[in-house]
Amino acid sequence: MLTPLDIENKKFQRKMMNGYNVDEVDDFLDEITVDYERLYKENTELRAEIERSKEDLEKYKTIEQTLQNTLVMAQKTADDIKNTAQDEADNIIKNARAKMQESVDELTKESETRKREFAETKKQFDIYRAKMEALLISQLELLKDMKED
Repeated sequence: MLTPLDIENKKFQRKMMNGYNVDEVDDFLDEITVDYERLYKENTELRAEIERSKEDLEKYKTIEQTLQNTLVMAQKTADDIKNTAQDEADNIIKNARAKMQESVDELTKESETRKREFAETKKQFDIYRAKMEALLISQLELLKDMKED
């Protein structure tokens, strides 16, 4: 690619035959040089801007990939926490049911023991009552016999 300096330094050979006016050619080359220099600078700036944009794009792609990975990891972590919580809840319920059954069994056993104790106490009371009745009857008979004597 030609640079503005190449255009400015370009020299043409002079010929005497019906050639162009040297001053007009030089003036035109000066105009072309100015325009070309402006376009050359603009082109250089645009290329630099494109490179910066490419670098920014790569940076944003890296950030996007990092965010996607973070979201995937966060979702996995949330799923793991949810599963762990569910397992823990299931274990708590299982343990509570086992304790409840243990309490029911213990209360049933205690109830059976109380029923047996009550039955034994009632039996002893019935025996005591029978003995008392027998004693009172014998005492009554004794009183009757004493009265007759």
